[in-house]
Amino acid sequence: MPLPTPSPTSTAVVTGASSGIGADLARELAARGHGVTLAARREDKLRELATELGSQVRVEVIAADVADPDARAALFDEVERRGLTVDILVNNAGIGTMGPVKDASVDDEIAQVRVNVEAVIDLTTRAVQQMVPRGRGAILNVGSTAGFQPFPGQAGYAATKAFVRSYTDGVRAELAGTGVTIATLNPGPVRTGFLQAAGMDERTFADAFPKFMWEPSRDVAKAGIDALEDDRGSVIPGLASQVSTRIFQLLPQRVLLPLLVKQHPALRR
Repeated sequence: MPLPTPSPTSTAVVTGASSGIGADLARELAARGHGVTLAARREDKLRELATELGSQVRVEVIAADVADPDARAALFDEVERRGLTVDILVNNAGIGTMGPVKDASVDDEIAQVRVNVEAVIDLTTRAVQQMVPRGRGAILNVGSTAGFQPFPGQAGYAATKAFVRSYTDGVRAELAGTGVTIATLNPGPVRTGFLQAAGMDERTFADAFPKFMWEPSRDVAKAGIDALEDDRGSVIPGLASQVSTRIFQLLPQRVLLPLLVKQHPALRR
């Protein structure tokens, strides 16, 4: 089932839309004629993007922290109050921690589970229960290539993205034949504000990966929306990330994990 046809009363809700991949996912949807509802904590950044996209499509701005259960519960209600139907949901909001668990903040570790796992379950469930009775809809959950194997240095983050991958695959099987599609976007290295938010210097982290592995954010966003349009359940943008992920899957963990420990900048001594 391709993306639902845009209409004046339909919208695509994009969480974490204030910057990076989230903003580019909103741009990609708008370029295809879909009205967008931008959701994130930073309303000022959302307003800037809304100004950019407002000449193309109807744009709504809702300041919301998806880590907050009350904010998540109110999100779709607010969309409905504005006379719109959620035909597309993009669960892009995500945070991550870096470094060894022995040095980690417990609060930060739990916070990434709330955003990367709880919010995905919550909003996906709400969307599915609205979309299936209508017989149309599309959901994109943003995972990561880090979710295809354990990832020392980002153990908690990788585990949350492994959840996103498994959960989306399971829901996709349930939705077969309903007219609703769901997919996972699994980016490799992308230059966004994520690294700074996780406390890692971007240049230091970039040195750990060859230049050819880094994908532009807009290309990643296009790959994700194309996956929905073509009804593919999962996509890894970029040949380099596809190949490296497959190699990592084939390597025995007794070989792979020490290599990852050695490679990760946050674990270097």
